[in-house]
Amino acid sequence: MTQEHPLARKWNQRYAESPDAGTPAAVLLHCAHLLPARGNALDLACGLGANARFLTQRGLHCTGWDISQVALDQLARWRSDNGAQVHTQLRDVEAEPPAPASFDVIIVSDFLHRPLCNDLSVALRPGGLLFYQTWCADKRSTAGPSNPDFLLQTNELPRLFADLEIRFYQHFSRAGDLALGDRDRACLVAQRPL
Repeated sequence: MTQEHPLARKWNQRYAESPDAGTPAAVLLHCAHLLPARGNALDLACGLGANARFLTQRGLHCTGWDISQVALDQLARWRSDNGAQVHTQLRDVEAEPPAPASFDVIIVSDFLHRPLCNDLSVALRPGGLLFYQTWCADKRSTAGPSNPDFLLQTNELPRLFADLEIRFYQHFSRAGDLALGDRDRACLVAQRPL
C-alpha cells in the first residue's frame, strides 16, 4: 500500500489504545478440529492477530493482512518474542484480494465486504477451509457496526460462499432462549471442493 488507507487512522488509534489481541474467533476455536496439520493460512483483516497467533500455534504458516500498521507492528513484536511463523503485510484487502489457490486456510472475523467473497473462495486451494465470523443485522447487542453494509442478513453467509461445501454454519437469530448463545454473529466453515 503506497498511501494510507482512509480508515487506517481510525484503526491505528483503536489498536494503540487497546493493545490486547484478545481471543481467537469463536468459529475457529469451536471448529479447530477441522484444521489441517500444516499449510499456509491467511488471517484477513487480522487486527492484532489473535487468529494468526492461534493458527501459528497449531503448526500453520500464517500471514496477517491489515490496514493498520500499529496492529501489524504489535503482531510482529509478538512474532519476534515467540519465534513464531507469522508474516505481516500492510494491505487493503478490498483493493488487493488474495491470489487464486494461494491458501489452505483463510480466517475472517468481524469484517464484511461482500464483493471480496468470491475472491476468498477462489483463493482457497482444493480442500482448503474458510472460517468466517461476522456481525448480523438482527444482533441483540449494540456491539459491532450499525451500518447495514457491514451486517449479515439471515442465511446470507452460506449464500455468499455457495460455491464452497458447508462444514459448519451457525446463526441463532431470535430462536429459543435469547439469553443463551452468541446472538450477534453468524459463523461459517466452508471447504473448497477437491
